[in-house]
Amino acid sequence: MGKPGATGLTRIIHAAGYSMKGLCSAWRHEAAFRQELLLILVLMPLTVWVGNTLEQILLLVCISWLVVIVEILNSAVEAVVDRIGSERHELSGRAKDMGSAAVFICLALNIVVWGALAGRNLLGWW
Repeated sequence: MGKPGATGLTRIIHAAGYSMKGLCSAWRHEAAFRQELLLILVLMPLTVWVGNTLEQILLLVCISWLVVIVEILNSAVEAVVDRIGSERHELSGRAKDMGSAAVFICLALNIVVWGALAGRNLLGWW
């Protein structure tokens, strides 16, 4: 049996509200989220300059927003770990480090994709 609660359109409305609450919380409490979101505001107009095709533009848009998604998940992990306790624990540190590593890998992937497309389309490499 499923968990009790709202269903149908009411559930969707509640879920959207929770999502907005999460975005507002990330904006208020996470400097990295704010920085990455502001970076995206700069990068989004550049997608049509760097990308030559719709597929390339969509790749740049998706890979850029992926950073924000991973940052929100990393922040959620950190919040849960901090909620459990403030004492140092190897597993808590490992969880936070892995979340940070996920953001780092996502940022590195962005640099590779943006660099490759800018190199190919703007500088004539490859």
